Amino acid sequence: MTAHRHGQQLTRLRNLGPRSAQWLAQVGVDSVETLRAMGVAGCFERLLAAGINPSINLAYAIQGALDDLDWRALPEHTRSELVLLVDALRAARTPTPARCGWCGEDPLYVRYHDLEWGVPVHEDRRLFEFLVLEGAQAGLSWITILRKREGYREAFADFDPARVAQLDEREQERLRENPAIVRNRAKIAATVGNAKAFLAIQREFGSFDDFLWRFVDGAPIVNSPKSLAEVPARTERSDALSRALQRRGFKFVGSTICYAYMQAIGMVNDHLTTCFRHPEAH
Repeated sequence: MTAHRHGQQLTRLRNLGPRSAQWLAQVGVDSVETLRAMGVAGCFERLLAAGINPSINLAYAIQGALDDLDWRALPEHTRSELVLLVDALRAARTPTPARCGWCGEDPLYVRYHDLEWGVPVHEDRRLFEFLVLEGAQAGLSWITILRKREGYREAFADFDPARVAQLDEREQERLRENPAIVRNRAKIAATVGNAKAFLAIQREFGSFDDFLWRFVDGAPIVNSPKSLAEVPARTERSDALSRALQRRGFKFVGSTICYAYMQAIGMVNDHLTTCFRHPEAH
């Protein structure tokens, strides 16, 4: 069977038009069976190696084809994961870029800097995840929390606020014996209490996202610091967010923690102007 006929076979799948099928056929992904075996990661690795650099839409199209879904029906978390995957594959094929100095050379820290820090987040569960992690960081380094992230994910029900809010005192005491998280009684209790307050905001505003992004008028604030010394630890907006959260019963949400939270979820972009992740670098 020729590559052309294989390409025709691919175009029978949802989302994959002639151009996409042609690109895939050029790199040996010329049948439905090969597409399923390679997955999005394998397909993009071959395309990038061949000098073909398609947009993220092809990743959505491939995943949709594999799941027999229109690409526009892909869940938000799947689309987010695909963006991170494709960004990582592209970064792996480019020379080492200039970065903000705070992430050093630790692969975990570098990956967080490159793929997450400063990227706008609007999914409530991920917003709760970062709220938990930023609160856990108080008095500790962020890399310590990143190394415990999967431990937190397992201990706190994949950051499902409804389930975390139900943790009783006995379960909280058990978490104090878990070395995969920060075993601080106050921080564990705050996580449970914050989950309850988080749910209350969802009921009041429809989503935590709608409540939160009002503090930056719905759009990221893009700063242009030339050095780490120019990046603030807090601002008037983080002060306002901190006061609003504290009024609603949240703990470990001082202004400094709130500003770090705003940076983490992309409400503020504080990448240095020399960093490849600063918007003006693209």
